[in-house]
Amino acid sequence: MSRAASTTGAAATGAAATGARPAGTGPAGTSPAGSRLPGWARGRSGVMAATALGCAVEMVPGLPGLPLTLAGLWLLLLAPTLVWRGTAARAVSTRDGSLLLAVGLTLITDMVVALGVNTLLPLVGDARPLTRTVLAAAAALTVIVLGMFLPEEARAARAARTTGARPGLPRGALPVGALGAVALLLSVAGPIRLNNGLGGGVSTVALVAVAALLLLVLVRRGRYPAAVLGCGLYAASLSLLLLVSLRGWYITGHDIQREYEYFQLTLGGSRWNVAAYPNPYNACLSITLLPVSLVRLTAIPGVYVFKIVLPLLFALTPLLVHRTVRNVAPQLVSLLSAVFFLVFPTFYTDMTYLGRQEIAFVLLGCAMVVVTDTGRPLRARRTAFTVLLAGIVLSHYSTTYVVVGVLGIGFATDLLWRLVTRGKRRRLRRRDPLTSSHAFVSWWMVLVPAVLAVVWAAPITHTSGQLQTTLGNVYQGIAHLGHGQATGTPQQQLADYRAQTLIQTAGKRAGGSYLPLSTVNAYPVTAVPTPNLPLTAAGRALQATGVSTVTVNGLLREAAALGFEALLLLGLVVTLRGRRKCFRPARDQVTLTVGSVGMVALLTVLPQLAVDYSVQRAFQQGLFCFAPFIAAGALRLARWFGRRSVPVVCVLVIGLFLDLTGVVPKVLGGYPAQLQLSNSGQYYDVYYPTTQERMASYWLSRQIDATPQGRPEPVVQTDSFTFSREQTLFTGPVMGDIFPTVLDRNAYVLLGTTTVVQDTVTIYYQGDLVTYRYPMGLLQSTKDEIYSNEGAEIYR
Repeated sequence: MSRAASTTGAAATGAAATGARPAGTGPAGTSPAGSRLPGWARGRSGVMAATALGCAVEMVPGLPGLPLTLAGLWLLLLAPTLVWRGTAARAVSTRDGSLLLAVGLTLITDMVVALGVNTLLPLVGDARPLTRTVLAAAAALTVIVLGMFLPEEARAARAARTTGARPGLPRGALPVGALGAVALLLSVAGPIRLNNGLGGGVSTVALVAVAALLLLVLVRRGRYPAAVLGCGLYAASLSLLLLVSLRGWYITGHDIQREYEYFQLTLGGSRWNVAAYPNPYNACLSITLLPVSLVRLTAIPGVYVFKIVLPLLFALTPLLVHRTVRNVAPQLVSLLSAVFFLVFPTFYTDMTYLGRQEIAFVLLGCAMVVVTDTGRPLRARRTAFTVLLAGIVLSHYSTTYVVVGVLGIGFATDLLWRLVTRGKRRRLRRRDPLTSSHAFVSWWMVLVPAVLAVVWAAPITHTSGQLQTTLGNVYQGIAHLGHGQATGTPQQQLADYRAQTLIQTAGKRAGGSYLPLSTVNAYPVTAVPTPNLPLTAAGRALQATGVSTVTVNGLLREAAALGFEALLLLGLVVTLRGRRKCFRPARDQVTLTVGSVGMVALLTVLPQLAVDYSVQRAFQQGLFCFAPFIAAGALRLARWFGRRSVPVVCVLVIGLFLDLTGVVPKVLGGYPAQLQLSNSGQYYDVYYPTTQERMASYWLSRQIDATPQGRPEPVVQTDSFTFSREQTLFTGPVMGDIFPTVLDRNAYVLLGTTTVVQDTVTIYYQGDLVTYRYPMGLLQSTKDEIYSNEGAEIYR
């Protein structure tokens, strides 16, 4: 008899003698709950049966929303994840890692299935293929076919999930669950109150609850199981994102407004037609085909797909960072890495406005999990990594270009590293595994995504124009490096912008299309600084001590920005050269970190690149690679506090979170307002749509539609940000600029809420937001006001 059999027999005998039940059995020795199900309902058979039922539900006309929502979520997300999990387990060795990787493969599957439907059915005469019936049948068929051929998860792993757990709630589930539920509830209630014109107190308390949840996860990391810690991270991440994404009753934000326009074009025509609208946004399947599938099959309105469903998926990224680092580092380093990832301001101020990058980042996080998990064969890991890169190509062009750059620099770094250490490799083999370990990233893994990106952008979608323009601007910037690169003060930027518009309008101005310069010059424009919140009682008390509250807020933000960079540098040094290391990184983790830092530096040196992809977004993307080095730097710096080093790091990280998310400025005042906490501030002024603007836009659209046939359709002029907020309401020619030098004599001029209430307009110039006082007298002296409400005006 084998040792395993003897042990099992002994355990069973002991259990019988003591009256105890073997693990995984119910009362009176019954089987676990899962085994009481009939055979057809267990495992892969149950998934396929439920998929057939979900498809049948989708085919029934006139059903209410809830059954469709449940059936659609099953067909698009849950069933494919369960089917892909066995395959994911071939590429990563951890249970949570395989589940997260299966989610990434599911998102790629949904995009590819919708793309196949959109491509094939028009060939047989179906001009509107993206309907609920067709998409449901395609999703169900895909799940069933994949279920027939893909490997199932190992029985031992399934048994461990069902029988290995102790009865009752795991340790820490109650406090983490309760605090997470409170944070989520407040994160929904806070934006709703702000949207109704009330104060931001509830949102502020929500951020405090998120901070408390993160602190609980960090402090109890050694006592709570990994699943509980992961749930806490997810609840904190999602709460933080919902505080921003739920602002406004309409689509709110910068890129998301344009993303939503292309989504509506695809949804309205029930077909993705990139040839009709060859724009890079339209080439991103993550904001066209994926949301259309979700809307069709779940009956969730498109607004809430962008404001809730996409953030629900993106909230997985801190968990992906945690799993990536946990493969090579202790729990403390991995948790700190995840917290640093979600503390960085771009995570919660901009990412919810970038739906296409939200999906791309989920796939990038899955790819990094594959990189650091060395428990599976190299070929399987490389295959999974390449598939995920292909998904990124379909999701977002800029993320793809940065990834290719990171991989290229990382591969070159690895080659140089091996050349430098070639003579020392034998001597260092035992002491430094980084020197002798095999590289994960190969040359063809750099080439494949680059080729896919070019093929997708050029011959397939014909949307490579933006890339060509950006590269041309970069070439000009390099050729004239040091000449005209400085942006100067806001007033200087306005002067440069004015000179640029004068050149562009010179020809038509001579023909009388634009206002004469003699009239325009009588109304100069001046830059307006971003106002600060008024000082609170706490801020005034601090001011009374002789300390400037405004200066304190500014110094805290500058220290945070420099702190990230300093901790990264320190972490790299102590991890690679120090004697006492917090963790031993994977070789490719180091080379990809060098690649990420290189791309951030490139964007900093060449501002032409940063116009399309900001340095902050590149740094957020780089955190997938170098977050553990920032955590290692923080722990090394805190060693001066001896035994109290870990509590000090935890407190400092939470303090950083409270400051960067706006809690400290909200308590003190003396700093620009942030959208998630106030109905004011620069982001609120330029990105928040109002009902008054929409009413004015509807009225103007009806006036334009009533234009008699034979007459030229009039042009509408409005500022660029009002245009972004209301562009879906206009079908005729619209110009997104009302700078005095570009005012058309005969155009309608629509003024948004910010201009009407504050007499200010903001432009985006050379990568900066520049706000100026608008010369209302110019409009009043050259045009007639034909419409007005409390938040919008129209001139003709």
